[in-house]
Amino acid sequence: MADDIQTKLQSYRTAPFDARFPNQNQTRNCWQNYLDYHRCQKALTAKGTDITPCDWYMRVYKSICPGSWVSKWDDQRAEGNFPGKI
Repeated sequence: MADDIQTKLQSYRTAPFDARFPNQNQTRNCWQNYLDYHRCQKALTAKGTDITPCDWYMRVYKSICPGSWVSKWDDQRAEGNFPGKI
């Protein structure tokens, strides 16, 4: 399974189609993948397992989210006032 994930990450180009977000506006897709990355990272770290599978979410949100949003959300998480549930 880890080899399959590594292969997918190496051949990754941009965010694939996600049926949950069929519209042109990808704001919600950006937000959801940001949350999914940090939730995945938190869950796998708590279990003491490798967090490599979480890299998929990070690559997706970094390809579709504006950098200013990501840096704002990172600052909010660091300050403890992030509005999302992670």
